Amino acid sequence: MKINGNAIRPGNLIEHNGRLWRAIKIQHVKPGKGGAFLQVELKDVRDGTKLNERFRAADTVERARMDEVHYQFLFTEGDLLTFMNNETYEQISVASDLVGEPLPFLREGMTVTMEMYEEEPISVSLPETVVEEIVEAEPVVKGQTASSSYKPAILANGVRVMVPPHVESGTRIVVNTADASYVERARD
Repeated sequence: MKINGNAIRPGNLIEHNGRLWRAIKIQHVKPGKGGAFLQVELKDVRDGTKLNERFRAADTVERARMDEVHYQFLFTEGDLLTFMNNETYEQISVASDLVGEPLPFLREGMTVTMEMYEEEPISVSLPETVVEEIVEAEPVVKGQTASSSYKPAILANGVRVMVPPHVESGTRIVVNTADASYVERARD
Protein backbone atom coordinates (compact mmCIF):
# COMPACT_ATOMS: atom_id res chain seq x y z
CA MET A 1 0.00 0.00 0.00
CA LYS A 2 1.52 3.33 -1.07
CA ILE A 3 1.43 6.19 1.44
CA ASN A 4 2.69 9.78 1.31
CA GLY A 5 6.08 10.49 2.88
CA ASN A 6 4.49 12.73 5.51
CA ALA A 7 2.05 9.97 6.59
CA ILE A 8 4.76 7.77 8.15
CA ARG A 9 4.24 7.16 11.88
CA PRO A 10 6.44 5.49 14.53
CA GLY A 11 6.01 1.72 14.36
CA ASN A 12 5.09 1.66 10.66
CA LEU A 13 6.89 -0.89 8.49
CA ILE A 14 7.95 0.42 5.09
CA GLU A 15 9.84 -0.93 2.09
CA HIS A 16 12.63 1.49 1.14
CA ASN A 17 15.69 0.89 -1.06
CA GLY A 18 14.79 -2.79 -1.38
CA ARG A 19 14.82 -3.42 2.38
CA LEU A 20 12.21 -3.64 5.15
CA TRP A 21 12.40 -0.83 7.74
CA ARG A 22 10.49 0.05 10.92
CA ALA A 23 10.01 3.77 11.65
CA ILE A 24 11.42 4.46 15.13
CA LYS A 25 11.24 8.25 15.47
CA ILE A 26 9.77 10.97 13.30
CA GLN A 27 10.24 14.71 13.33
CA HIS A 28 8.44 17.31 11.21
CA VAL A 29 10.93 19.89 9.95
CA LYS A 30 10.00 23.27 8.41
CA PRO A 31 13.19 25.02 7.34
CA GLY A 32 13.16 28.77 6.77
CA LYS A 33 13.89 28.26 3.10
CA GLY A 34 12.45 25.39 1.06
CA GLY A 35 9.64 22.94 1.66
CA ALA A 36 8.80 21.06 4.82
CA PHE A 37 9.83 17.44 5.21
CA LEU A 38 9.63 14.56 7.63
CA GLN A 39 12.91 13.39 9.20
CA VAL A 40 12.49 9.66 9.94
CA GLU A 41 14.79 7.35 11.89
CA LEU A 42 14.46 3.88 10.36
CA LYS A 43 15.69 0.52 11.71
CA ASP A 44 16.18 -2.49 9.44
CA VAL A 45 14.01 -5.28 10.86
CA ARG A 46 16.38 -8.02 9.69
CA ASP A 47 19.85 -6.81 10.71
CA GLY A 48 19.14 -3.87 13.04
CA THR A 49 21.03 -1.19 11.10
CA LYS A 50 19.70 2.34 11.38
CA LEU A 51 19.12 4.97 8.73
CA ASN A 52 17.97 8.59 8.89
CA GLU A 53 15.94 9.57 5.86
CA ARG A 54 14.02 12.66 4.72
CA PHE A 55 10.61 12.31 3.13
CA ARG A 56 8.63 15.14 1.56
CA ALA A 57 4.85 15.14 1.21
CA ALA A 58 5.19 14.46 -2.54
CA ASP A 59 7.30 11.32 -1.92
CA THR A 60 5.52 7.99 -1.77
CA VAL A 61 6.70 4.92 0.11
CA GLU A 62 5.41 1.36 0.16
CA ARG A 63 3.92 0.45 3.53
CA ALA A 64 4.50 -3.24 4.24
CA ARG A 65 1.51 -5.42 5.04
CA MET A 66 2.04 -7.54 8.13
CA ASP A 67 0.13 -10.66 9.10
CA GLU A 68 -0.41 -11.32 12.81
CA VAL A 69 -0.48 -15.01 13.72
CA HIS A 70 -0.98 -16.53 17.18
CA TYR A 71 1.64 -19.05 18.26
CA GLN A 72 2.16 -21.06 21.43
CA PHE A 73 5.66 -21.10 22.93
CA LEU A 74 6.99 -24.66 23.29
CA PHE A 75 10.66 -24.62 24.36
CA THR A 76 14.10 -22.99 24.14
CA GLU A 77 17.09 -24.70 22.55
CA GLY A 78 20.24 -22.60 22.82
CA ASP A 79 19.46 -19.21 21.26
CA LEU A 80 16.42 -20.53 19.35
CA LEU A 81 12.83 -20.38 20.55
CA THR A 82 10.34 -22.92 19.17
CA PHE A 83 6.69 -21.97 18.67
CA MET A 84 3.65 -23.84 17.35
CA ASN A 85 0.95 -22.29 15.17
CA ASN A 86 -2.35 -22.56 17.06
CA GLU A 87 -4.33 -23.32 13.88
CA THR A 88 -2.07 -25.48 11.69
CA TYR A 89 0.10 -27.02 14.46
CA GLU A 90 3.22 -26.25 12.38
CA GLN A 91 6.34 -25.52 14.42
CA ILE A 92 8.72 -22.64 13.79
CA SER A 93 12.05 -21.75 15.44
CA VAL A 94 13.17 -18.12 15.69
CA ALA A 95 16.11 -16.29 17.26
CA SER A 96 15.47 -15.07 20.81
CA ASP A 97 16.31 -11.47 19.85
CA LEU A 98 12.96 -11.25 18.00
CA VAL A 99 11.30 -11.18 21.44
CA GLY A 100 13.69 -8.52 22.76
CA GLU A 101 13.69 -7.24 26.36
CA PRO A 102 10.49 -9.05 27.48
CA LEU A 103 12.24 -12.43 26.95
CA PRO A 104 12.46 -13.29 30.70
CA PHE A 105 8.63 -13.20 30.87
CA LEU A 106 8.21 -15.87 28.14
CA ARG A 107 6.82 -19.12 29.62
CA GLU A 108 6.10 -22.56 28.16
CA GLY A 109 2.54 -22.74 26.84
CA MET A 110 2.22 -18.92 26.58
CA THR A 111 0.31 -17.66 23.53
CA VAL A 112 2.18 -14.90 21.69
CA THR A 113 1.47 -12.82 18.58
CA MET A 114 4.04 -13.11 15.79
CA GLU A 115 4.21 -10.48 13.04
CA MET A 116 4.93 -12.14 9.70
CA TYR A 117 6.08 -10.51 6.46
CA GLU A 118 5.84 -12.79 3.42
CA GLU A 119 5.81 -15.87 5.72
CA GLU A 120 8.96 -14.66 7.55
CA PRO A 121 8.73 -13.82 11.29
CA ILE A 122 9.63 -10.19 12.00
CA SER A 123 8.74 -9.77 15.69
CA VAL A 124 7.20 -11.63 18.63
CA SER A 125 4.84 -9.83 21.03
CA LEU A 126 4.08 -11.23 24.47
CA PRO A 127 0.78 -10.61 26.29
CA GLU A 128 0.60 -7.08 27.71
CA THR A 129 0.76 -8.30 31.32
CA VAL A 130 1.85 -11.47 33.16
CA VAL A 131 1.58 -12.67 36.76
CA GLU A 132 4.91 -13.23 38.53
CA GLU A 133 5.93 -14.05 42.10
CA ILE A 134 8.30 -11.87 44.13
CA VAL A 135 11.16 -13.89 45.62
CA GLU A 136 13.04 -11.04 47.27
CA ALA A 137 11.86 -7.63 48.49
CA GLU A 138 13.40 -5.08 50.82
CA PRO A 139 11.62 -4.59 54.17
CA VAL A 140 9.34 -1.61 54.65
CA VAL A 141 11.02 1.43 56.16
CA LYS A 142 8.89 2.89 58.93
CA GLY A 143 7.44 6.25 58.01
CA GLN A 144 7.23 5.67 54.25
CA THR A 145 3.85 6.42 52.78
CA ALA A 146 2.32 3.99 50.31
CA SER A 147 1.59 6.62 47.71
CA SER A 148 4.94 8.35 47.44
CA SER A 149 7.64 5.71 47.23
CA TYR A 150 8.49 2.38 45.67
CA LYS A 151 11.09 -0.20 46.69
CA PRO A 152 13.09 -2.68 44.58
CA ALA A 153 12.02 -6.33 44.39
CA ILE A 154 13.26 -9.35 42.42
CA LEU A 155 10.85 -11.66 40.59
CA ALA A 156 11.14 -15.45 40.25
CA ASN A 157 12.48 -14.97 36.70
CA GLY A 158 15.31 -12.72 37.98
CA VAL A 159 13.88 -9.42 36.73
CA ARG A 160 14.13 -6.44 39.09
CA VAL A 161 10.98 -4.29 39.47
CA MET A 162 9.93 -1.37 41.64
CA VAL A 163 6.92 -2.18 43.86
CA PRO A 164 4.86 -0.32 46.50
CA PRO A 165 6.07 -0.66 50.13
CA HIS A 166 3.21 -3.00 51.15
CA VAL A 167 4.31 -5.74 48.69
CA GLU A 168 6.43 -8.47 50.32
CA SER A 169 8.31 -11.63 49.27
CA GLY A 170 5.98 -14.41 48.16
CA THR A 171 3.38 -11.98 46.80
CA ARG A 172 2.13 -12.56 43.25
CA ILE A 173 1.92 -9.37 41.19
CA VAL A 174 0.84 -8.34 37.68
CA VAL A 175 3.77 -6.99 35.65
CA ASN A 176 3.73 -5.04 32.37
CA THR A 177 5.92 -7.04 29.94
CA ALA A 178 6.90 -4.03 27.81
CA ASP A 179 8.75 -2.12 30.54
CA ALA A 180 8.83 -4.59 33.49
CA SER A 181 6.75 -2.26 35.67
CA TYR A 182 4.39 -3.12 38.55
CA VAL A 183 0.70 -2.93 37.60
CA GLU A 184 -1.19 -4.35 40.59
CA ARG A 185 -1.37 -7.18 43.07
CA ALA A 186 -2.52 -10.43 41.45
CA ARG A 187 -6.01 -11.62 42.32
CA ASP A 188 -5.79 -15.29 43.29
